Amino acid sequence: MSDTLSRRRLLQALGAGTASALLAPFHAAFAGTAPRNLLVAPRFDRDPFQLGVASGEPLPDGFVLWTRLAPEPLEQGGGMIMRPMPVRWEVAEDEAFRRVVRSGDALARPELAHAVHVEVEHLDPARPYWYRFTVGDAVSPVGRSATLPAPGARVDRVRFAVAGCQHYEEGHYTAWRRIAEEPLDFVFHYGDYIYEGADRGPGERLMNGRPFSPLRRHVGGETYSLDDYRRRYALYRGDRDLQAAHAAAPWFVSFDDHEVDNNWAADRDQDGTPPELFLLRRAAAFQAYYEHMPLRRSSMPSNGHMQMFRRASWGDLLTAHFLDTRQYRSDQINDDRDGVLGEATLAPDRTMLGARQERWLYDGLRPDSRRWHVVAQQVGLANLAMRRAGSSEIIHSTDQWSGYLASRRQLLGHIQDAGMRNVVTVSGDAHRHFASDLLHDTGEGEPISCEFLATSITSGSDGIGEDDDFHRNVRALNPHLKAVTDRRGYVVCDVSRGEWRGDLKVLDRVMVPDAPVRTHASFVVEHGRPGLQEA
Repeated sequence: MSDTLSRRRLLQALGAGTASALLAPFHAAFAGTAPRNLLVAPRFDRDPFQLGVASGEPLPDGFVLWTRLAPEPLEQGGGMIMRPMPVRWEVAEDEAFRRVVRSGDALARPELAHAVHVEVEHLDPARPYWYRFTVGDAVSPVGRSATLPAPGARVDRVRFAVAGCQHYEEGHYTAWRRIAEEPLDFVFHYGDYIYEGADRGPGERLMNGRPFSPLRRHVGGETYSLDDYRRRYALYRGDRDLQAAHAAAPWFVSFDDHEVDNNWAADRDQDGTPPELFLLRRAAAFQAYYEHMPLRRSSMPSNGHMQMFRRASWGDLLTAHFLDTRQYRSDQINDDRDGVLGEATLAPDRTMLGARQERWLYDGLRPDSRRWHVVAQQVGLANLAMRRAGSSEIIHSTDQWSGYLASRRQLLGHIQDAGMRNVVTVSGDAHRHFASDLLHDTGEGEPISCEFLATSITSGSDGIGEDDDFHRNVRALNPHLKAVTDRRGYVVCDVSRGEWRGDLKVLDRVMVPDAPVRTHASFVVEHGRPGLQEA
């Protein structure tokens, strides 16, 4: 940005009439509360919208619009002058903006890295809208969003993608470009939007037992401070394929572990850091996450906490319950390593969701007029038995729901006892596609629900398909597992009144750009009949 005049000198230079005209929208919008240090008419010598635009959290009458001003995204402060400034936003019924139906002004404040969150209201339900921002003489890209159907309205179809785990160093974001090309009502990002690790430097290392060299590299060391996290988000957000997916449809987002630190749980990290110190890092990570996501003010961090579990409904067809499986969970057993499940995982005082979130979930997860319910969360609910190569010992993940069997039993028991035969779960984190029926941990009885666990966007790089010991062992040990593959991609869920279809989408390569996408496997769930059937 070019060096600007102070507000007083700017008023003098522009003249009282011009300055008053510039400030008029703010006096109207903020009832005379425009900040004293407001930069009224910023000018940029490079594009301030390099991190793109996004929308999210739709309701029947509106949604959240997001952008962040950052003409030099990887510089401290994004290359911005540390003063608040006005950003104009517009929402139109058409992509050419001939019919603008809502507009206004928001403040981009340095306290939030000049991010803007606009909660648009008073729109019509069940229709698309287009939006854009302007600041000074700069105009943002155009994004497309959509409102939800009116409560109780008949809805015949909802189509959405499930995706996450996008390690910047391990591949191109072509899967996001393919998601942008899909006709979708929304995207659910299950987590691991960034990875917190340091730049690992050039040179080969082993991944999946094969030599691997980073495609592109992180900037800086491991993230600890607010500036560290902001710069990491700016690095990821600068990717054009990711920006295209954000601009194509509204998102619902959840964080998992790498937005803070690998496999963190409540106030604990994996390194034994004192909780009071780790919570300082978590607070910085939460603020940066909010700054870069299209979230409502109700999710803005407060006292180191973020309110992330919430619901949305698509008329009479679908209710989604978005969970938070990190902030309230008990610490992992077995020092956070896969292992033999002992009595500890059945302890009733160990929890995945925490008491408040559990009550909220069970209050809403009950038979009602909706044809379907989806539990959208971060880690695998299927209790998958595994075996290491050359070993006969049966082990499980202690970071997924299998490490919290008391909570898992309670959730599946609630679904079963309530007589709900229309619940599907979606998740991620495991860097492979898994499609599973969900049974009690004994493996007995009929399916209670089912799970589509989406593979990663890039994490794990190109992967090895199904030709490995893990794949052979996990298929042999888990008859309820219907499909698994180590490829990158996403899941598309196509929900109609009579069935739920899940397509496991894969790209064979992410280390080369612009790879095509294909469907690895497809399954359907018939309404009222839990369990996966091949499509």
